[in-house]
Amino acid sequence: MGTEGIQDKYVNPYTDFGFKLLFGTAMNKELLISFLNALLFKEETVKDVTYLNAEHLDTQEYDRRAVFDVYCENEKGEKFLVEMQRGEQQFFKDRSVYYATFPIREQSQRGKWDYELKAVYIIGILNFTFNDTDEDYFHHEVKLVDLYTHKVFYDKLTFIYLEMPKFNKKEDELESMFDKWLFVLRNLSSLFERPRALQNRVFDRLFEAAEIAKFNPKELGEYWESLKNFRDWYSVMSTQLKKGREEGLKEGLEKGLQEGLEKGLQKGLQEGLEKGRKEECFKNAKKMKQAGIASDVIAQVTGLSMGEIASL
Repeated sequence: MGTEGIQDKYVNPYTDFGFKLLFGTAMNKELLISFLNALLFKEETVKDVTYLNAEHLDTQEYDRRAVFDVYCENEKGEKFLVEMQRGEQQFFKDRSVYYATFPIREQSQRGKWDYELKAVYIIGILNFTFNDTDEDYFHHEVKLVDLYTHKVFYDKLTFIYLEMPKFNKKEDELESMFDKWLFVLRNLSSLFERPRALQNRVFDRLFEAAEIAKFNPKELGEYWESLKNFRDWYSVMSTQLKKGREEGLKEGLEKGLQEGLEKGLQKGLQEGLEKGRKEECFKNAKKMKQAGIASDVIAQVTGLSMGEIASL
């Protein structure tokens, strides 16, 4: 496998290979422990983790390959599902809630059981934004809340989403371990030297593990393939968004002018943009399917459902 396209010093954590290397391997579990504690703003929440098999979380064939990038539990039996989500998907929040039910249900016990559950955390590291109303609001922590009292009703189910494109702190602005970890995830592959702000033992381990020059030939080939897939996906997404905007704008303007300068323009733009995006998604999905790309990958890239992809 050729490696001439790799010029970075450190691995790209947005690739499947890079993310699982840093957070999904037993030899690097101290990185995962540090990240989880930084994310939860507590030093003693996670002292150790055991990696679990995510493939049994569902029985549907297209979900078996990679439900979540990392599935583990800490020494208290609390479950953590951690995913690097590279592209926006239709019903993304529904999907998170759906998968949260599996680590809850698998805690059931035969015989007499009082229904006491261990905590479950669903963590999504997002390479996109789903909330554009506040450019600074990128760290979402969601729990079940009583709307009358505004207090947490149930504290054993937590959804955490990080909108990475919104995190723009520079090295001299990093204060907490949380800041430092997000800075690493956002910038690792573009770094050519280690920042002074990241001088401690856990980041010693991270930069050592992430250095591409230390990969053996097998690892280098696997990383190159993973990086190529990531770049191909990024190219498809960029093309899809550009064409969707152009065609949607054109159709929206035409329809808007016909319906009226005020009401028609607004409605036409919205419908045209959605229609253009949907049509382009189908076009790209069909090409990807003809090229032999797996349906679950096509669904992740285009946001189409498995049923829509199967009908192509």
